[in-house]
Amino acid sequence: MIDYITGIVKYIHTDHVVLECGNIGYKINCPNPFIYQKQIGNTTTIFTYQHVREDILALYGFENLDERDLFMKLIQVSGIGPKGALAILASGKPDQVVTAIENEDEKFLTRFPGVGKKTARQMILDLKGKLTNWTEVKIEEKPKVEKPEDGLQDAFEALEALGYGQKEIKKVAPQLEGESGLSTDQYIKKALQLLLN
Repeated sequence: MIDYITGIVKYIHTDHVVLECGNIGYKINCPNPFIYQKQIGNTTTIFTYQHVREDILALYGFENLDERDLFMKLIQVSGIGPKGALAILASGKPDQVVTAIENEDEKFLTRFPGVGKKTARQMILDLKGKLTNWTEVKIEEKPKVEKPEDGLQDAFEALEALGYGQKEIKKVAPQLEGESGLSTDQYIKKALQLLLN
């Protein structure tokens, strides 16, 4: 298995990032590619999981080992494939997912895309009590304090990288500025909803 790839971030898309390493561009599916927005043109490391099936070969990438570890636990649950696990991680923080499983919070788990009551119950049955050590191995990171205005500005930059023009961004800007305390991811998701309507 490819454990991680260190390379230059060439570009990002709504569901993946392309990392160039040794003159090869690796398409890596990520829960949130926008976290690499400021890394475009720079070298970064993405931890990976290589999914191999008869008709598919795909790379899934994660910012740290915690995310990848939880992803690998989730895909062991019946009814959850790699895309489903990625959607869960994109919609919720790993510690929130673990807490919901440990507390048997089916209501919280069914908020995730593609997770119904049956799948939520299966997640609890398969994973409860098996996630207590999942945070033991951590990558040392400096805590990042994100101001609301920084999150909004980063969202605007991400929208530009996705090909939206200033005219389109200005059209949704007032509605986004009216939302306070959102993260960059939440601003981006809100903007995409407005732009696609």
